[in-house]
Amino acid sequence: MAPVGTSDTPREHTIGVVVPVYRGEGTLPELLEELDGLTAPGLTPAGHRYRVSEVVLVHDSGPDRSDVTIRALAERYPYVRPVWLARNFGQHAATLAGMASTSSDWIVTMDEDGQHDPAAIGAMLDVALESGAPLVYADPTNTEPHTWFRRASSDLAHGVAKVLGAGSLQHFHSFRLVLGEVGRGLAAYCGESVYLDVAFTWVVNRTATCPVQMREERGRPSGYSPRRLASHFWRLVLTSGTRPLRVVALFGAFLSLVSIAMLGWVLWAYLTDTVPVQGWTSTMVVLLLTAGAILFSLGVVAEYLGIAARSAMGKPLYLVVSDPADGPLGDTSAAPADVAAGEAARTPAEPVAPTDR
Repeated sequence: MAPVGTSDTPREHTIGVVVPVYRGEGTLPELLEELDGLTAPGLTPAGHRYRVSEVVLVHDSGPDRSDVTIRALAERYPYVRPVWLARNFGQHAATLAGMASTSSDWIVTMDEDGQHDPAAIGAMLDVALESGAPLVYADPTNTEPHTWFRRASSDLAHGVAKVLGAGSLQHFHSFRLVLGEVGRGLAAYCGESVYLDVAFTWVVNRTATCPVQMREERGRPSGYSPRRLASHFWRLVLTSGTRPLRVVALFGAFLSLVSIAMLGWVLWAYLTDTVPVQGWTSTMVVLLLTAGAILFSLGVVAEYLGIAARSAMGKPLYLVVSDPADGPLGDTSAAPADVAAGEAARTPAEPVAPTDR
C-alpha cells in the first residue's frame, strides 16, 4: 500500500483540542463557539486539509460552576467529551488526562480563558508539517496580558530550563500542538509531579515554534497565585534533568582531588619541620581524607539518585510510534488548486514560516 502522502487525495488532519478547566464557567461557551467553526473540513493557510474532530474538556474541580457549563456544552455539541477528575490535580495533570482521552491525529492544548486564539491552529499545523516537528509551541508576538510578576516568573522558568539542560526545551507554552500518538504515549508513562514540557523532551526529537498573537483574558482573574507559580517553578527545577545532581557528583570528585593535594602539602610541611602546632599534621590528614571520602561518596549517591529520579518521573525507555511516512507528518501535500479555491481558509492568508528551537 502506498504511503498516505503519495495518494491522490491529500490527508485530512484531525485535531483534538484539550482544555483543562479550572474556572471556565464564563469563558468556555465563547471558546466552544469559536472551535465549532473549525469542526467543518477546511484548509490551513498553506492549503492543508484539517478539522477539529473532538474537544476534550477536563474538569479539574475548580471553585466555580464549570461542571454545569461542561454538561451543557456536551449536550449542545456532539464532539465535546467531558473528562471528570476526582479532585483538583493541577493544569499539567489535567492536560495529560485530556491527551490520554483523545483519538485524533494531532492534539492541541489550550487554556480556558480565551487568550489562545483557535484560528491559529491551522498555522501551527503548517509549521509542524513544514518543519517535520512533532511538537509546535505558540510563540507570542505581543506582550502577554499577565501581571509583571507572572511574566517575570515565566522568563525565569525559561532561563532555568536552558541552564539545567532540559533536553531540547528552549521555548515552551501552554498553547501547543503535538502529534496525537506522541501525546497519548507520554500520558501513559508520565509520573506524578513531572513538568509537562520537560516530559515532552523525553519523547520528541525536535520542536518548532509558531508566531501567535495572544488575546486578553475574558473577564476572569488568573488562577495562578504567587504560591502556585512558585510550585510550578520548583517542579520545573526538579524535573529538568539530573544536571544539578551531576554537578554535586563532580564537585565531590573535585574536592576529593583537592583533599589529596592538600594531604601532600601537609606531609611536606611535616617533613620540613614547618608545622606550627604539635598534632596539627595528623588532625589535618584525618580531616582531609574523611572530607574527600564523604564528598566522593556523596557524588556516587547523587548518581544513583539521578537514576532513581528518572525512573520515578516515568521517563520511558522508548516510545513506539507508527511509520512517520504513513502518519500525519508524512503527508505534507496541500489540497489541489481547484479544491483550495473552493474552500475558504480559516486562518490568516500568509503561511507562517517555521522556527526551529
